[in-house]
Amino acid sequence: MFVLPNDLRDALKEPLGRLVDEQELLKLISHEEYIVSVGDLVTFTLLDNGVKPGVCIVDYILKRKDYALDVKEKIKGFDAKQINVKNPPGTITDELWNAIELAFKKRVEGPFRIEIDGEEDLAALAAIFLAPSDATIIYGLPNKGVVVVKATTAHKRKVKEILDRM
Repeated sequence: MFVLPNDLRDALKEPLGRLVDEQELLKLISHEEYIVSVGDLVTFTLLDNGVKPGVCIVDYILKRKDYALDVKEKIKGFDAKQINVKNPPGTITDELWNAIELAFKKRVEGPFRIEIDGEEDLAALAAIFLAPSDATIIYGLPNKGVVVVKATTAHKRKVKEILDRM
């Protein structure tokens, strides 16, 4: 299990990839083959624009609050294999790590929706680190926009440095 120490909190407020707005996001991902979305609003935005992620990771909470029912219904209505896990805020539990790993291993059976009881605040780290090389990971950065990260060796190395400090 990984637990976020206080001295890393500010570092994670910086994007691990390219920070974009919704319009640029939709342009960037239009030719991507395998997309992983982390976060409810990101997942909703993709689904609402006809983009089906190979894996989506959601907790049905937005900025630590409940949100509009139609958003939740859109995500729940996404025809995907569902995996339920527990993951407290500020952590990546073994259960979450294993669920993401399983979704990638069984991607031909996908898509997958990982539903978290707790928070998905750090799930992007695990998703980037575990993702196959053809994956594009998208996660929200509160009050800033959306981050698009290709699963490159350089990005995985950067995430490993963060995980090693947890």
